[in-house]
Amino acid sequence: MTESTGSATRAATLKAAALAKIDEIAPNLIAISDWMYANPELGLQERGAVARLTAELERHGATVERGIAGLETAFRATFPNPVQEPVIAILAEYDALPEVGHGCGHNIIATSAIGAGIALGALGLDLPGSVVVLGCPAEESAVPDAGGKIPLVEHGYFDDVDAAIMIHPGTSDFSSMESSLVAYGLLFEFHGRPSHAAAAPHEGINALDAVIQTFNGISALRQQLRPDVRIHGIITHGGTAPNVIPAYTCARFRVRASDPVYAREVVDKVVRCAEAGALAAGARLEWRQYIKPYQNVIPNAGVADIIAANFAELGIAPTERNRSGSGSTDLGNVSHVVPCGQAIIRICDEDIPWHSREVADVTVTPVGHEAILRGARVLAMSAIDLLCSPEHLIAAHEEHERTAAPVRERLKQVAALA
Repeated sequence: MTESTGSATRAATLKAAALAKIDEIAPNLIAISDWMYANPELGLQERGAVARLTAELERHGATVERGIAGLETAFRATFPNPVQEPVIAILAEYDALPEVGHGCGHNIIATSAIGAGIALGALGLDLPGSVVVLGCPAEESAVPDAGGKIPLVEHGYFDDVDAAIMIHPGTSDFSSMESSLVAYGLLFEFHGRPSHAAAAPHEGINALDAVIQTFNGISALRQQLRPDVRIHGIITHGGTAPNVIPAYTCARFRVRASDPVYAREVVDKVVRCAEAGALAAGARLEWRQYIKPYQNVIPNAGVADIIAANFAELGIAPTERNRSGSGSTDLGNVSHVVPCGQAIIRICDEDIPWHSREVADVTVTPVGHEAILRGARVLAMSAIDLLCSPEHLIAAHEEHERTAAPVRERLKQVAALA
């Protein structure tokens, strides 16, 4: 028997055991996901979800560190194994969207992740390496200081990780080789002077006018921007009463582009629009980044190919994708430091709008429940392949060095613009 044949046989045996464990714990995973659907929590407030996810991990022998990287709802779960290297990280997300709930299916992401982690932990000494489940709060940019993976990177939680993998619900089944948009979060506060809107409007400085002029300026700016740029904002405070000249207003914007240098240039243009709005209204502007930048995802073909092979092994053929466009994710920041792979798990058709209540509702149907298990299976099997075939990890790291190097150079240019 050749070494590669022996590795394949070993991997097949481990996969069979992991899949059996996932089937065994399936009712618990589904119950946790359904609870999360019924009790959605915004980023950095996911206390109930984290309590249930970590309790299930501990029930199956995991050691859990809570509150890591200075984040109350972040966690790190490991399983007993004297074989410390290599290390595969499985990433869990569990925050919801305001008013929508789990319209991005993070309840499925979280339960798939812990399901895979528990299945791999049950392999014990037979697993030729270590697995860590990292709980990553606040992926949605719905709250200030979102992007829980960024502090995890900054605090070194990926320093000893050889590859990171996760799943994400979608409208197709496939192993993603797509990048994402760099995303900045900007908060603009305008300070004016209150006055009676009917009796003495000339004595006031209308901070709402400054916000409206900012939106108008950005709308005009779009004509001079590249097609990949996305700018979208909301007014979080527009005044208190229609008969009072607003003395204070606030707006949040997300600024996105595919290239990190160009994204930073667009940020400067958007800030100038806000400055112009304040100047026109006679108001004073204060602004800051309310979220650290989400970087673009650096795809890794070595990890993606392993995920795709396990889709095929499970009999899941890639489904056709007609929906275009791209979003942003703090997985991008992780992909800048370690090879990353992401399996997209189909839960609905493309006619259902994403980030919607309709998507959330799908997560508690039989289709959503099956997606949890399908995601856990793909993650567990892919982790086993990475651990059983060191040559795949070496190739993934060599590829990462090649693809990340140009991005690092671009980020140096971004730093020079700041």
